[in-house]
Amino acid sequence: MLNRVPFNEALLATVGTPERTEVLDSSPRSRVWRVRLADRQVVIVKQITDDGDTGADADTRFAREVAGLRLAGRASGPAVAPALLATDLPSRVMVLEHLDDLGRTDDWMPGYAESLARLHALTGPADAGALPLWSGPTATDAESFLALARALDVAVPATVPDELGGLLQRLDPTPYHALLHGDPCPGNDLRTADGVRFVDFERASLGNGLIELAYFRIGFPTCWCAMSVTAAPLTEVEDVYRSTWRGLTGKDVPGDLADACAGWLIQGDALVERAHRGTVDQLARVPAEDFEWGPVSARERLVHRLGVVADMTRDHDHLHAVGRLGSALADRLLERWPNLRPLPTADARPWY
Repeated sequence: MLNRVPFNEALLATVGTPERTEVLDSSPRSRVWRVRLADRQVVIVKQITDDGDTGADADTRFAREVAGLRLAGRASGPAVAPALLATDLPSRVMVLEHLDDLGRTDDWMPGYAESLARLHALTGPADAGALPLWSGPTATDAESFLALARALDVAVPATVPDELGGLLQRLDPTPYHALLHGDPCPGNDLRTADGVRFVDFERASLGNGLIELAYFRIGFPTCWCAMSVTAAPLTEVEDVYRSTWRGLTGKDVPGDLADACAGWLIQGDALVERAHRGTVDQLARVPAEDFEWGPVSARERLVHRLGVVADMTRDHDHLHAVGRLGSALADRLLERWPNLRPLPTADARPWY
């Protein structure tokens, strides 16, 4: 029964007795309820399921979310995630603080960027091993990107393979220890009276925070609702992120944002929803078919990313040739498929 909350005796003793339950929308990989307890307190109950996963994968997602929430709970100022109230490991159940979402608010991005920086700044070298390291692009992704250029009859500058090799080395997450959400998409952020809080930490990891700051430029790559942020709004959110990070850590944000964006560009799996990642070479599909995920297509996502990287690397010391290749690839895609649309602007983000 979906309306039956999976509370064992320990949770009943710790949290209380459910009096009223409401099933909430969630991904196929979890079940979520809003629960009013007998003492009138309202909580959120989330159960990680093995639908579409092996049991081991579901166990890993549960462990990552619990670890991510516990690390996020360190925030000494405004919270950046709901409080984790209780867990039941055998049933993969967690009980979370209920948050009142304000829904649509104007100019949502600065608050999002501030909370993202606060989240990233919560961890450091002492937390190594608390979560898996961020998993970025590989040599296979780089070769798929080069194969895409060849399939579209776009000449590859001679220095591009070496530039991509250097990019992969610089994207090594080992030196970094920021707490990454893993999927900071619209719908995984709640706008509360105390600021933005993030939910759904199933993909939490440790790495460089620029990987997620890059979402604004590169079009929210792990999200079904890809969108474009440019001009003054983009400058503002990046300034908010960097100033918040500096205020919390006393240091400038490490790393190179152009590297982070180029990393998202060459990952074909960032063109499809999670259920289809790791199944086939997604970039190899692009010349033969355009496939949709949400309101935009793979080619439309790709053209946006190519343009972003081309713009960011015009004078870049290590990615200049990659940028020139990106510009040529974007031109070729638009030449072959002139009806490709730009990504929706950020003021058109979906609201839940």
